Amino acid sequence: MSDTTTPETPRTYVITLANCAFFARHGVLAEETRLGQRFFVDCELEVEAGTALTDDRIEGTVHYGLVFEAIEAVVTGTRRNLIETLAHDVARRLLSDFQQVRRARITLRKPSVPIAGILDHAQVTVELVR
Repeated sequence: MSDTTTPETPRTYVITLANCAFFARHGVLAEETRLGQRFFVDCELEVEAGTALTDDRIEGTVHYGLVFEAIEAVVTGTRRNLIETLAHDVARRLLSDFQQVRRARITLRKPSVPIAGILDHAQVTVELVR
């Protein structure tokens, strides 16, 4: 007896942009505002499957080039004191701009942290769900 069933098409899938780098001037201290630094963003988007998985057409998915541009606009735009606020604003923008996105998880890293200590970076993660 043969099995003629086929697996269902997933209802969602995940798009990830890893280690996006931007120069900006966020931070509490005057030196951070004056000098600026690089910030790194990881973006994980849970996307409604729509037709992308079966039709192989860009119109059926979230164009990650446009996602990158939206992240860049937020990170390099208005200065913020806190990376928590910045990560939240990125997530909000992505949910607003891309209707297929059901969940946006943004991790933001700040490598040049002005504290007396040795560390790679400070990092926050914010997740918003539609």
